[in-house]
Amino acid sequence: MERVVLDGGPLSRDEVVAVARGLAGVEVAAPALAGVTATRAHVELLAEATTPTYGVSTGFGALATRHIPLDRRAALQRSLIRSHAAGAGPEVEPEVVRALMLLRLRTLTTGRTGVHPSTVNALAALLDRGIVPVVHEFGSLGCSGDLAPLSAVALALMGEGMVRDPAGELRPAADALAEAGLEPVVLAEKEGLALINGTDGMLGMLALAAADLRLLLDTADLTAAMSVEALLGTDRVFAADLQALRPHPGQAVSAARIAAFLAGSPIVASHRGPDCARVQDAYSLRCAPQVHGAARDTVAHAETVADRELAAAIDNPVVLADGRVESNGNFHGAPLAYVLDFLAIPVADVASMAERRTDRMLDQARSHGLPPFLAADPGVDSGHMIAQYTQAAVVSELKRLAVPASVDSIPSSAMQEDHVSMGWSAARKLRRAVDGLTTVLAVELLTAARALDLRAPLTSGPATAAAVAALRAHVPGPGPDRHLAPEIATAEALVRSGAVLAAAHTATRRTP
Repeated sequence: MERVVLDGGPLSRDEVVAVARGLAGVEVAAPALAGVTATRAHVELLAEATTPTYGVSTGFGALATRHIPLDRRAALQRSLIRSHAAGAGPEVEPEVVRALMLLRLRTLTTGRTGVHPSTVNALAALLDRGIVPVVHEFGSLGCSGDLAPLSAVALALMGEGMVRDPAGELRPAADALAEAGLEPVVLAEKEGLALINGTDGMLGMLALAAADLRLLLDTADLTAAMSVEALLGTDRVFAADLQALRPHPGQAVSAARIAAFLAGSPIVASHRGPDCARVQDAYSLRCAPQVHGAARDTVAHAETVADRELAAAIDNPVVLADGRVESNGNFHGAPLAYVLDFLAIPVADVASMAERRTDRMLDQARSHGLPPFLAADPGVDSGHMIAQYTQAAVVSELKRLAVPASVDSIPSSAMQEDHVSMGWSAARKLRRAVDGLTTVLAVELLTAARALDLRAPLTSGPATAAAVAALRAHVPGPGPDRHLAPEIATAEALVRSGAVLAAAHTATRRTP
């Protein structure tokens, strides 16, 4: 996707990812700019009126009762942005900043915010030229918008603050804009609020997390299948007729994927007959579709919320089609905060189940013939013992990250903003949780691949064998102990890129 056109209508999640991660360009459609122009005319009339209008000729928040004279309104806009760009902490990732810039731009193109067309074009140009304002970790309460993060973007539009240029270098905004041939924006009435009163950071992080989790849940089905195979588990529990007895759509998808990954496996076939004395597999094997599937359904619900938000125009006040300027509460981040918190729960649970499968492969008493800790020379070598410790530490952290942020409202703005969503915080911890799940699945991938190699002369099925081969192109097979941290990092990169999953899917399609 080379360019994303903003026409005032909804964006797709894929378009958000394309701009945020794929660095796709943006352009604003002419009809959308015409709508922005028409709305701005309404605001100009209100700006000249003697009757105060919130956000146009008044102060903001707890200072909304003060009427601002005409000759002080440009200063009001500058002061609003400068004072609200009060973030602290580490820099937020460029992909998050690009996502929130895109989503604020989309709302501006709806024609419901009252900004000048030139301001719309300026934000589009900033994004299109690859200039990324420095946004800090802390400063949003997820209500009245992601105020501090969006103010950092607005500050850069004004030619102030710091940015990352297209090469990633930290530069004063004024220098980066001049080099790109862009003029700083002088904000007029209503424009300051319009640039910062949105839930765009929360929504951007939700769209990115949903994309990540789709890939990670597919990967969890693969690593679960590898573990089932390595632990001499059965594939019968994944049969479609059994899953149909509990008709959750995500469960059916996960069960079908695991069964497909196990199809044609000589290892599974080797213990399928009447000589096998095992009655049932452990829950971490047998119930993988139920847990992974519930996670899939949770992601689907979150995507439904994201898609609604991607069609929304979030600002306060808004300019309606008939010219009225009305205050509202649409900036409250509760709808986003809840699902951002919700997603952290299945992330922790899927990771917890993967860690239990890993531990089972390392335990001589439960691994059905595998060497202790998959060590080459147990006692001398420790194998994957401490890799599982790393998994366990991450899983423990994921449980803490699953504690909701959205129940922790904290009042602000002299009690005018007395109930806030904390959705930005929910999004930030979800990003850490997604990273943690990536690590946990990487360790399961490494461990299951090693266990499958140790099952020789029995061989894996086509899909799992392809996954092992994709890993072995970067990480060697069983042998004496070696430095494991780089191998975990390599496996994480393979999980993130989808390379191992793609190899397994390709082999699955070739399976008769």
